[in-house]
Amino acid sequence: MTSESGRRQRVAVAMSGGVDSSVAAAVLAEHGYDVVGLTLNIWPDQSSEPGRRSCCSPRSVDDAGRVCVRLGIPHFVLNFRDLFARTVIDRFADDYFDGLTPNPCIDCNQFVKFGALWEKAEEIGADLLATGHYARTDRNGPNGRWRVLRGLDAGKDQSYVLYVLTQPQLARTLFPLGDFTKAEVRAKAAQLDLSVATKPESMDICFVESDYRSFARDWTGRTGTPGPIVDGDGRPLGQHRGIENFTVGQRRGLGITGGAAVYVSKIDPIANVVTVGPRPDAEVSRFRVDDLNPVSVASFSAEMAATVKVRSRGDETPARIYVDGRGGAEIVTDEPVWGVAAGQAAVLYDGDVLLGGGRIAPPARSPESAATVAARRTNGA
Repeated sequence: MTSESGRRQRVAVAMSGGVDSSVAAAVLAEHGYDVVGLTLNIWPDQSSEPGRRSCCSPRSVDDAGRVCVRLGIPHFVLNFRDLFARTVIDRFADDYFDGLTPNPCIDCNQFVKFGALWEKAEEIGADLLATGHYARTDRNGPNGRWRVLRGLDAGKDQSYVLYVLTQPQLARTLFPLGDFTKAEVRAKAAQLDLSVATKPESMDICFVESDYRSFARDWTGRTGTPGPIVDGDGRPLGQHRGIENFTVGQRRGLGITGGAAVYVSKIDPIANVVTVGPRPDAEVSRFRVDDLNPVSVASFSAEMAATVKVRSRGDETPARIYVDGRGGAEIVTDEPVWGVAAGQAAVLYDGDVLLGGGRIAPPARSPESAATVAARRTNGA
Protein backbone atom coordinates (compact mmCIF):
# COMPACT_ATOMS: atom_id res chain seq x y z
CA MET A 1 0.00 0.00 0.00
CA THR A 2 1.33 3.42 -0.93
CA SER A 3 0.71 6.90 0.43
CA GLU A 4 -0.14 9.98 -1.64
CA SER A 5 3.60 10.65 -1.95
CA GLY A 6 4.10 7.26 -3.60
CA ARG A 7 5.95 5.59 -0.73
CA ARG A 8 4.70 2.52 1.06
CA GLN A 9 2.46 3.35 3.99
CA ARG A 10 4.09 2.51 7.29
CA VAL A 11 1.91 0.69 9.81
CA ALA A 12 2.84 0.28 13.45
CA VAL A 13 1.33 -2.93 14.78
CA ALA A 14 0.70 -3.29 18.52
CA MET A 15 2.17 -6.75 19.10
CA SER A 16 1.41 -8.45 22.41
CA GLY A 17 3.23 -11.68 21.65
CA GLY A 18 0.00 -13.54 20.91
CA VAL A 19 -1.20 -15.22 17.76
CA ASP A 20 -3.74 -12.51 16.85
CA SER A 21 -1.41 -9.51 16.72
CA SER A 22 1.27 -11.67 15.08
CA VAL A 23 -1.05 -12.65 12.23
CA ALA A 24 -2.27 -9.06 11.95
CA ALA A 25 1.31 -7.98 11.27
CA ALA A 26 1.80 -10.80 8.76
CA VAL A 27 -1.38 -9.96 6.85
CA LEU A 28 -0.43 -6.30 6.57
CA ALA A 29 3.06 -7.20 5.34
CA GLU A 30 1.49 -9.44 2.69
CA HIS A 31 -0.69 -6.52 1.59
CA GLY A 32 2.38 -4.41 0.90
CA TYR A 33 2.52 -2.19 3.96
CA ASP A 34 5.81 -1.19 5.57
CA VAL A 35 5.18 -2.94 8.89
CA VAL A 36 6.87 -2.19 12.21
CA GLY A 37 6.12 -4.15 15.39
CA LEU A 38 5.68 -2.24 18.66
CA THR A 39 5.47 -4.18 21.93
CA LEU A 40 4.59 -2.59 25.24
CA ASN A 41 6.54 -3.46 28.35
CA ILE A 42 3.80 -2.95 30.95
CA TRP A 43 4.28 -5.85 33.36
CA PRO A 44 4.30 -4.23 36.84
CA ASP A 45 6.57 -6.78 38.54
CA GLN A 46 9.58 -7.48 36.38
CA SER A 47 10.78 -10.17 38.80
CA SER A 48 7.73 -12.38 38.17
CA GLU A 49 6.46 -14.32 35.18
CA PRO A 50 2.70 -14.98 34.93
CA GLY A 51 2.76 -17.84 32.45
CA ARG A 52 1.81 -18.24 28.84
CA ARG A 53 -1.85 -17.26 29.17
CA SER A 54 -1.11 -13.59 29.79
CA CYS A 55 -0.23 -11.03 27.15
CA CYS A 56 2.41 -8.34 27.57
CA SER A 57 4.41 -10.36 30.11
CA PRO A 58 8.21 -10.52 29.76
CA ARG A 59 7.87 -13.89 27.99
CA SER A 60 5.30 -12.46 25.58
CA VAL A 61 7.64 -9.59 24.73
CA ASP A 62 10.19 -12.20 23.66
CA ASP A 63 7.53 -14.05 21.65
CA ALA A 64 6.70 -10.86 19.75
CA GLY A 65 10.38 -10.34 18.98
CA ARG A 66 10.70 -13.84 17.53
CA VAL A 67 7.67 -13.28 15.31
CA CYS A 68 9.13 -10.04 13.98
CA VAL A 69 12.38 -11.80 13.14
CA ARG A 70 10.40 -14.48 11.29
CA LEU A 71 8.43 -11.85 9.35
CA GLY A 72 11.51 -9.74 8.65
CA ILE A 73 10.10 -6.58 10.18
CA PRO A 74 11.63 -4.16 12.72
CA HIS A 75 10.61 -4.59 16.35
CA PHE A 76 10.66 -2.01 19.13
CA VAL A 77 9.91 -2.59 22.82
CA LEU A 78 8.49 0.45 24.61
CA ASN A 79 8.67 0.93 28.36
CA PHE A 80 5.11 1.92 29.23
CA ARG A 81 5.14 0.58 32.78
CA ASP A 82 4.68 3.95 34.51
CA LEU A 83 2.01 5.12 32.05
CA PHE A 84 0.15 1.84 32.32
CA ALA A 85 0.27 1.96 36.11
CA ARG A 86 -1.14 5.51 36.18
CA THR A 87 -3.85 5.16 33.56
CA VAL A 88 -4.94 1.54 33.95
CA ILE A 89 -3.78 -0.26 37.10
CA ASP A 90 -4.40 2.58 39.57
CA ARG A 91 -8.01 2.93 38.47
CA PHE A 92 -8.49 -0.83 38.34
CA ALA A 93 -7.34 -1.27 41.93
CA ASP A 94 -9.16 1.77 43.33
CA ASP A 95 -12.46 0.87 41.67
CA TYR A 96 -12.92 -2.24 43.79
CA PHE A 97 -12.70 -0.17 46.98
CA ASP A 98 -15.28 2.25 45.54
CA GLY A 99 -17.81 -0.54 45.00
CA LEU A 100 -17.19 -0.64 41.25
CA THR A 101 -16.31 -3.46 38.84
CA PRO A 102 -13.53 -2.18 36.55
CA ASN A 103 -12.79 -3.05 32.94
CA PRO A 104 -9.07 -2.29 32.48
CA CYS A 105 -9.03 -3.45 28.84
CA ILE A 106 -11.17 -0.45 27.91
CA ASP A 107 -8.90 1.96 29.80
CA CYS A 108 -5.88 0.38 28.10
CA ASN A 109 -7.42 0.95 24.68
CA GLN A 110 -8.37 4.53 25.46
CA PHE A 111 -5.21 5.77 27.12
CA VAL A 112 -2.45 3.41 26.00
CA LYS A 113 -2.98 1.50 22.73
CA PHE A 114 -4.89 4.17 20.82
CA GLY A 115 -3.50 7.11 22.79
CA ALA A 116 0.12 7.16 23.91
CA LEU A 117 1.14 4.35 21.56
CA TRP A 118 0.09 6.40 18.57
CA GLU A 119 2.46 9.17 19.64
CA LYS A 120 5.33 6.67 19.57
CA ALA A 121 4.14 5.35 16.22
CA GLU A 122 4.28 8.85 14.78
CA GLU A 123 7.84 9.25 16.01
CA ILE A 124 8.93 6.34 13.80
CA GLY A 125 7.05 7.75 10.82
CA ALA A 126 3.97 5.52 10.96
CA ASP A 127 0.95 6.54 8.92
CA LEU A 128 -1.36 4.03 10.58
CA LEU A 129 -1.73 1.96 13.74
CA ALA A 130 -3.01 -1.62 13.72
CA THR A 131 -4.08 -4.09 16.40
CA GLY A 132 -5.23 -7.69 16.49
CA HIS A 133 -8.78 -6.87 17.60
CA TYR A 134 -11.56 -8.82 15.95
CA ALA A 135 -13.51 -5.83 14.64
CA ARG A 136 -14.03 -3.96 11.39
CA THR A 137 -14.24 -0.35 10.28
CA ASP A 138 -15.79 1.38 7.32
CA ARG A 139 -16.69 4.90 6.29
CA ASN A 140 -20.31 5.92 5.84
CA GLY A 141 -19.97 7.65 2.48
CA PRO A 142 -16.77 8.98 0.85
CA ASN A 143 -16.48 11.88 3.30
CA GLY A 144 -18.64 10.45 6.03
CA ARG A 145 -18.12 9.25 9.54
CA TRP A 146 -15.91 6.32 10.41
CA ARG A 147 -17.83 3.40 11.88
CA VAL A 148 -16.85 0.39 13.98
CA LEU A 149 -18.53 -2.88 13.11
CA ARG A 150 -18.47 -6.25 14.78
CA GLY A 151 -15.87 -8.77 13.69
CA LEU A 152 -17.24 -11.48 11.41
CA ASP A 153 -16.37 -14.18 13.97
CA ALA A 154 -19.24 -13.65 16.42
CA GLY A 155 -17.50 -15.75 19.05
CA LYS A 156 -14.41 -13.50 18.98
CA ASP A 157 -15.93 -10.09 18.24
CA GLN A 158 -14.12 -7.43 20.32
CA SER A 159 -15.98 -4.30 19.28
CA TYR A 160 -17.32 -3.99 22.85
CA VAL A 161 -13.96 -2.75 24.17
CA LEU A 162 -13.57 -0.22 21.34
CA TYR A 163 -16.46 2.09 22.20
CA VAL A 164 -14.00 4.69 23.56
CA LEU A 165 -12.40 5.37 20.16
CA THR A 166 -12.71 8.76 18.46
CA GLN A 167 -13.01 9.73 14.81
CA PRO A 168 -9.36 10.89 14.53
CA GLN A 169 -8.25 7.56 16.04
CA LEU A 170 -10.42 5.52 13.70
CA ALA A 171 -9.12 7.41 10.67
CA ARG A 172 -5.62 6.07 11.34
CA THR A 173 -6.49 2.59 12.66
CA LEU A 174 -6.58 -0.79 10.96
CA PHE A 175 -8.11 -4.04 12.26
CA PRO A 176 -6.69 -6.66 9.86
CA LEU A 177 -8.46 -9.59 11.56
CA GLY A 178 -12.00 -8.25 11.27
CA ASP A 179 -12.85 -10.58 8.40
CA PHE A 180 -11.08 -13.63 9.88
CA THR A 181 -12.29 -16.37 12.17
CA LYS A 182 -10.09 -17.52 15.02
CA ALA A 183 -9.60 -20.86 13.28
CA GLU A 184 -8.40 -19.07 10.16
CA VAL A 185 -5.95 -16.99 12.21
CA ARG A 186 -4.51 -20.14 13.80
CA ALA A 187 -4.21 -21.77 10.38
CA LYS A 188 -2.49 -18.69 8.96
CA ALA A 189 0.02 -18.66 11.82
CA ALA A 190 0.78 -22.34 11.25
CA GLN A 191 1.19 -21.79 7.51
CA LEU A 192 3.72 -19.03 8.22
CA ASP A 193 5.47 -21.23 10.80
CA LEU A 194 5.08 -18.62 13.51
CA SER A 195 6.25 -19.75 16.93
CA VAL A 196 2.98 -18.55 18.52
CA ALA A 197 0.68 -20.56 16.24
CA THR A 198 -0.48 -22.82 19.07
CA LYS A 199 0.06 -20.40 21.94
CA PRO A 200 -2.91 -20.39 24.37
CA GLU A 201 -5.22 -17.40 24.37
CA SER A 202 -4.47 -14.64 26.84
CA MET A 203 -7.10 -14.88 29.53
CA ASP A 204 -8.74 -12.47 31.94
CA ILE A 205 -6.67 -9.44 32.94
CA CYS A 206 -3.13 -9.43 31.60
CA PHE A 207 -1.39 -7.91 34.62
CA VAL A 208 -3.07 -10.00 37.34
CA GLU A 209 -1.55 -13.39 38.00
CA SER A 210 -4.33 -14.84 40.16
CA ASP A 211 -6.86 -13.13 42.43
CA TYR A 212 -8.05 -9.65 41.38
CA ARG A 213 -8.97 -8.52 44.86
CA SER A 214 -5.67 -9.60 46.39
CA PHE A 215 -3.90 -7.70 43.63
CA ALA A 216 -5.97 -4.59 44.38
CA ARG A 217 -5.11 -4.78 48.08
CA ASP A 218 -1.42 -5.32 47.40
CA TRP A 219 -1.26 -2.55 44.79
CA THR A 220 -3.03 0.10 46.86
CA GLY A 221 -1.89 -0.97 50.32
CA ARG A 222 -5.52 -0.70 51.36
CA THR A 223 -7.56 -3.23 53.30
CA GLY A 224 -11.29 -3.55 53.21
CA THR A 225 -13.51 -2.32 56.03
CA PRO A 226 -15.90 -4.94 57.44
CA GLY A 227 -19.59 -4.13 57.17
CA PRO A 228 -23.06 -5.63 56.98
CA ILE A 229 -24.57 -7.90 54.36
CA VAL A 230 -28.32 -7.30 54.24
CA ASP A 231 -31.32 -8.52 52.27
CA GLY A 232 -33.52 -6.32 50.10
CA ASP A 233 -35.49 -5.15 53.14
CA GLY A 234 -32.35 -4.18 55.05
CA ARG A 235 -32.37 -7.16 57.40
CA PRO A 236 -28.85 -8.23 58.40
CA LEU A 237 -27.68 -11.59 57.07
CA GLY A 238 -24.00 -11.50 57.90
CA GLN A 239 -20.78 -9.52 57.74
CA HIS A 240 -18.42 -8.88 54.83
CA ARG A 241 -14.68 -8.25 55.05
CA GLY A 242 -14.72 -5.36 52.57
CA ILE A 243 -16.78 -4.28 49.57
CA GLU A 244 -13.79 -4.82 47.27
CA ASN A 245 -14.61 -8.53 47.42
CA PHE A 246 -17.96 -8.17 45.65
CA THR A 247 -19.55 -7.38 42.32
CA VAL A 248 -23.20 -7.17 41.30
CA GLY A 249 -24.48 -10.59 40.27
CA GLN A 250 -21.92 -12.48 42.38
CA ARG A 251 -23.12 -15.69 44.01
CA ARG A 252 -20.03 -17.44 45.37
CA GLY A 253 -17.91 -16.29 48.27
CA LEU A 254 -20.63 -14.31 50.02
CA GLY A 255 -20.04 -15.93 53.39
CA ILE A 256 -23.73 -16.74 53.80
CA THR A 257 -24.64 -20.37 54.46
CA GLY A 258 -27.96 -22.17 54.29
CA GLY A 259 -31.20 -21.22 52.56
CA ALA A 260 -31.82 -20.50 48.91
CA ALA A 261 -29.12 -19.15 46.60
CA VAL A 262 -28.65 -15.38 46.78
CA TYR A 263 -26.79 -12.93 44.58
CA VAL A 264 -25.28 -9.50 45.15
CA SER A 265 -27.84 -6.95 43.98
CA LYS A 266 -26.29 -3.71 45.26
CA ILE A 267 -23.04 -2.39 46.70
CA ASP A 268 -23.18 0.84 48.70
CA PRO A 269 -19.62 2.13 49.22
CA ILE A 270 -20.71 5.11 51.33
CA ALA A 271 -22.64 3.04 53.86
CA ASN A 272 -20.28 0.07 53.34
CA VAL A 273 -23.27 -2.25 52.84
CA VAL A 274 -23.65 -5.21 50.47
CA THR A 275 -27.23 -6.14 49.58
CA VAL A 276 -28.10 -9.65 48.41
CA GLY A 277 -31.26 -11.42 47.31
CA PRO A 278 -32.74 -13.90 44.85
CA ARG A 279 -31.59 -13.70 41.25
CA PRO A 280 -34.39 -11.33 40.10
CA ASP A 281 -33.16 -8.76 42.66
CA ALA A 282 -30.01 -8.38 40.53
CA GLU A 283 -32.07 -7.39 37.48
CA VAL A 284 -32.81 -3.83 36.39
CA SER A 285 -34.66 -2.25 33.47
CA ARG A 286 -33.22 1.23 33.93
CA PHE A 287 -29.68 2.41 34.65
CA ARG A 288 -27.40 5.35 34.01
CA VAL A 289 -24.15 5.65 32.09
CA ASP A 290 -21.52 8.37 32.35
CA ASP A 291 -19.01 9.57 29.75
CA LEU A 292 -21.22 8.50 26.86
CA ASN A 293 -19.12 8.36 23.69
CA PRO A 294 -20.78 8.30 20.25
CA VAL A 295 -18.61 6.34 17.84
CA SER A 296 -20.38 5.49 14.59
CA VAL A 297 -22.97 8.26 15.03
CA ALA A 298 -22.34 11.97 15.58
CA SER A 299 -24.75 12.03 18.52
CA PHE A 300 -27.55 10.09 20.14
CA SER A 301 -30.99 11.38 19.23
CA ALA A 302 -33.87 11.63 21.69
CA GLU A 303 -35.23 8.23 22.70
CA MET A 304 -32.88 6.57 20.23
CA ALA A 305 -33.42 2.81 19.89
CA ALA A 306 -30.50 0.40 20.17
CA THR A 307 -29.45 -2.88 21.68
CA VAL A 308 -27.24 -2.80 24.76
CA LYS A 309 -24.58 -5.14 26.13
CA VAL A 310 -23.38 -4.77 29.74
CA ARG A 311 -20.58 -7.33 29.49
CA SER A 312 -18.37 -8.31 26.56
CA ARG A 313 -19.70 -11.86 26.28
CA GLY A 314 -23.20 -11.07 27.51
CA ASP A 315 -26.50 -11.03 25.67
CA GLU A 316 -27.91 -7.94 24.01
CA THR A 317 -31.19 -6.36 25.03
CA PRO A 318 -33.33 -3.87 23.08
CA ALA A 319 -33.31 -0.47 24.77
CA ARG A 320 -33.84 3.25 24.39
CA ILE A 321 -31.26 5.93 25.11
CA TYR A 322 -32.25 9.12 26.94
CA VAL A 323 -29.31 11.53 26.86
CA ASP A 324 -29.14 14.07 29.68
CA GLY A 325 -27.17 16.87 28.02
CA ARG A 326 -24.33 16.45 30.55
CA GLY A 327 -22.39 13.71 28.79
CA GLY A 328 -24.43 10.85 30.23
CA ALA A 329 -27.65 9.01 29.52
CA GLU A 330 -30.30 6.82 31.02
CA ILE A 331 -30.69 3.42 29.39
CA VAL A 332 -34.19 1.92 29.55
CA THR A 333 -34.38 -1.71 28.43
CA ASP A 334 -37.36 -3.58 27.01
CA GLU A 335 -36.81 -6.38 29.50
CA PRO A 336 -34.80 -6.70 32.73
CA VAL A 337 -31.03 -7.06 32.44
CA TRP A 338 -29.18 -9.14 34.99
CA GLY A 339 -25.96 -8.19 36.73
CA VAL A 340 -25.59 -4.55 35.71
CA ALA A 341 -22.39 -3.68 37.58
CA ALA A 342 -21.33 -0.08 38.10
CA GLY A 343 -17.92 0.54 36.55
CA GLN A 344 -18.45 -1.82 33.65
CA ALA A 345 -19.33 -0.65 30.13
CA ALA A 346 -22.77 -0.41 28.55
CA VAL A 347 -22.16 -0.65 24.81
CA LEU A 348 -24.83 0.20 22.25
CA TYR A 349 -25.39 -1.36 18.82
CA ASP A 350 -27.57 -1.09 15.76
CA GLY A 351 -27.17 -4.50 14.15
CA ASP A 352 -23.47 -4.91 13.42
CA VAL A 353 -22.72 -1.22 13.93
CA LEU A 354 -21.21 -0.07 17.22
CA LEU A 355 -23.09 3.12 18.04
CA GLY A 356 -21.09 3.98 21.16
CA GLY A 357 -21.16 3.40 24.88
CA GLY A 358 -20.47 4.65 28.38
CA ARG A 359 -19.48 3.59 31.88
CA ILE A 360 -22.28 2.25 34.06
CA ALA A 361 -22.89 4.64 36.96
CA PRO A 362 -23.64 3.54 40.54
CA PRO A 363 -27.35 3.59 41.40
CA ALA A 364 -28.58 6.69 43.19
CA ARG A 365 -28.84 6.47 46.97
CA SER A 366 -31.93 7.93 48.59
CA PRO A 367 -31.70 9.93 51.85
CA GLU A 368 -34.09 7.43 53.41
CA SER A 369 -31.82 4.45 52.71
CA ALA A 370 -28.80 6.36 54.05
CA ALA A 371 -30.66 7.18 57.25
CA THR A 372 -31.80 3.59 57.62
CA VAL A 373 -28.28 2.30 57.26
CA ALA A 374 -26.93 4.89 59.69
CA ALA A 375 -29.49 3.83 62.28
CA ARG A 376 -28.67 0.18 61.73
CA ARG A 377 -24.95 0.80 62.25
CA THR A 378 -25.66 2.87 65.37
CA ASN A 379 -27.65 -0.05 66.76
CA GLY A 380 -24.75 -2.39 66.14
CA ALA A 381 -26.42 -4.47 63.43
